Amino acid sequence: MKPRNPPLQSARLLDQIRERIRYMHYSPSTEKVYLYWVRFFIRWHGRGGQMRHPRDMGAPEVEAFLSMLANERKVSSSTHNQALSALLFLYREVLTIELPWMDEIKRPAHTKRIPSVLTKDEVAGVLAHMDGVTALLARLLYGTGMRLMEGMRLRIKDVDFDRHVIIVREAKGGKDRVVMLPRSLAPAMRQQMLAARAQWEADRQVQRGGVEVPHALESKYPKVGYTWGWFWLFPSPKLSIDPRSGVERRHHLFEERLQRALKKAVALADIVKPVSVHTLRHSFATHLLQAGTDIRTVQELLGHSDVSTTMIYTHVLKVAAGGTASPLDSLLPI
Repeated sequence: MKPRNPPLQSARLLDQIRERIRYMHYSPSTEKVYLYWVRFFIRWHGRGGQMRHPRDMGAPEVEAFLSMLANERKVSSSTHNQALSALLFLYREVLTIELPWMDEIKRPAHTKRIPSVLTKDEVAGVLAHMDGVTALLARLLYGTGMRLMEGMRLRIKDVDFDRHVIIVREAKGGKDRVVMLPRSLAPAMRQQMLAARAQWEADRQVQRGGVEVPHALESKYPKVGYTWGWFWLFPSPKLSIDPRSGVERRHHLFEERLQRALKKAVALADIVKPVSVHTLRHSFATHLLQAGTDIRTVQELLGHSDVSTTMIYTHVLKVAAGGTASPLDSLLPI
């Protein structure tokens, strides 16, 4: 009987993918996803028992794999695109194979959806059912429009209480941007900074490993990960093993902690809309536009490279504002 998932012929290919991903400074989550799809691709084509190296496969194999995902697995267009991106990365960046068929593979069109947006009263209701550090994080994300991981990865040095701004480092697309620090959050943020300071000092006393720092900064400045300025604003209460370096160190707060707390608060607030942490960002943008903020300003705060991405929130406003009356309203009394 043949094994259900025969082992890969060589782990060297996966090592090459890791090396290339890290050289190009892709995130750990991207590394994990790309490795998953490459393994899946190889094993799916080797399900008959004969494993083949991707170098010996080409357009027919890639298209057959993507067709299986769409027709048998019925994956979403975003998942389909993710798998294709992983395979294109494998061939172009790792195997350095650039063939015409790679440009001929078409990506499925993204399904354009109107984002779920909470009203101000609904946001207030959700926040009222949260407490502790997750409540502060939820308020921060709604008050600044930051993405989940942008908030989780905040460093002490990037919060400026004097100018009431937060610098978001290496956000989506590798860009930095500046967002406002809500004045109403300043006292709670200072308290959080004091709690982080106590954790940092406790780590230094027992000489625990410093926090992760980007790129090769640690090789240039060996102790930079131990400094106060680079410490997490929202540190995890537990140490963990860095999957890339194998070093035990303190990571930032685990993102699922906020996701679980928000889900519970939404249920307690009796909100039936689909709500995720990203909904707070959607609500931030919509409420700013509703208050008359210029769309270019909102674009900069969100970090969108194209204003057309920000324009989606104007569609939400048009419907919510009732700018166009239904013909039914002229027939029936309101």
